[in-house]
Amino acid sequence: MPDGGDITGYRLAPRSRTGEVGTWYDAVAPDGGRAAALRFDPRALSAPGARERVVAAVVEDRRLAQTGLTGLLPVADLVAAGGEVWLLTSRPAIPSLVDLVNGPAGGPDAGSAATVLVETAQTLLAVHAAGLSHGALGPGTIVIGEDGTALLAERGLAAALWGGEASPGQDVAAWASLARGLAAGWAAGSPEAARLFERAAATAAANGLSAARDTLLAGRDLLPAGFTTRDRLVRTIQQWAAADVPTGRPAPHDPYGAPGVDQGEVVTLLYNTGPGGTQPPAGAAGPGLAGAIGAAGAAGAVAEPPLDGWAGTANAGTTPTAASGEMRFGPGVPADTTAAQIWRAGQQQQNTVAAKDRLRGRPPRRRRRGGVLWTGVLFVLILAVGLYLWTQRAAPLSVLAVDVKAPKPKGCDVTVDVVGLLTTNGSSGQVSYQWWRSDREDPIEQTDTIPSGSTTYELHFPWKVKGEGTQKYTAKLRVLSPTGPGTPLEDKASFTYKC
Repeated sequence: MPDGGDITGYRLAPRSRTGEVGTWYDAVAPDGGRAAALRFDPRALSAPGARERVVAAVVEDRRLAQTGLTGLLPVADLVAAGGEVWLLTSRPAIPSLVDLVNGPAGGPDAGSAATVLVETAQTLLAVHAAGLSHGALGPGTIVIGEDGTALLAERGLAAALWGGEASPGQDVAAWASLARGLAAGWAAGSPEAARLFERAAATAAANGLSAARDTLLAGRDLLPAGFTTRDRLVRTIQQWAAADVPTGRPAPHDPYGAPGVDQGEVVTLLYNTGPGGTQPPAGAAGPGLAGAIGAAGAAGAVAEPPLDGWAGTANAGTTPTAASGEMRFGPGVPADTTAAQIWRAGQQQQNTVAAKDRLRGRPPRRRRRGGVLWTGVLFVLILAVGLYLWTQRAAPLSVLAVDVKAPKPKGCDVTVDVVGLLTTNGSSGQVSYQWWRSDREDPIEQTDTIPSGSTTYELHFPWKVKGEGTQKYTAKLRVLSPTGPGTPLEDKASFTYKC
């Protein structure tokens, strides 16, 4: 782990966690404030067009922030350094929601869960109104700030790297799964709040996020008194930090190898779009996103009055009106990005230098016919091998086996981290699955995005148990897709709670 490493003035700290598209590190910004650095999976960046798509996604996040949206983890820069790509943010990316869910007993309550759900719904509504999607919403991509605010991280990055198309419908389904998961976790001690979350999840699936958010707001009387201050959530974060709790998907050693940063090669991949900065040239994405946000706000789809008593959730309330001029919906990928210009210039320079060094000022010798023939044969062989490797790489994700383990709980009022280990064919894609609890009838359905390069993937299911007595519980994991024909893959594990 690059403890103490430096990325354009961002000093990396020891704590890290594995995200959907790479490894997140705690960092200290040049001004001394807490920040974060995401090192992208270098294998995923090797896919054709992956870097350009990542640049386009990050540029869209910056434009959303300029319109007043505060629910996304703020991006400071995107840089290429020593053959690697790093995303730098001005706020920390640890802990994520999954870190707090797997934290020590006595964590957040149903009110904290409701706050997270309302804030993420508000942010997603603004993102969707801009013609964009998140694409990998889940506990691992929701960052909880030191003040208890919920920020979405890695928006659009999984689709940019691993392929596939993100859609608002996928985000809504993922939000509903999140609501059901929090109902089974943080709201387990409050049956009324748990039913409220289940009702919000069902409403999201039937009528969308706006109606689901309103369902939560209408049921605030079922939540703990004073929850809107986020005091319980902030205390949990402070306890988690003081206890130095391991992260949900720790990366004590970066799974992508030790990063090496050559400060002499660090270049930014973003336009300077901040106040007073240089704007993209003609042909790049223009004011479409700002106009889309403003137009949606004017229509009532995003901009709404601040939610009384629920401070900080109406991010769209600060959204400005649409700017004058043409307004376009959609990603608006620049026709020629800064990254493309940098890479093209670098490649041309390398080709020029290589030719100069190779010729050393002498005229090229005439190639013999036999050399041309062998060159053609070699080209065909390389093309055939490359085509074979590409077809293997592009194979769709398939889950081959499931293994569920449950640790033995110790003490009273604890959270048991049930782990489901998936064995896959090593490809990337989305997996849909259900967790079944022996103490309830309805399953908890969720969706995860699995990166390529590994044939194993862990699914964590935190089960909070309270009270006195002895009780045996069983958790079952059922994979719905992608699997082969026949019965879905499933496995189960049991544990006995004694208090």
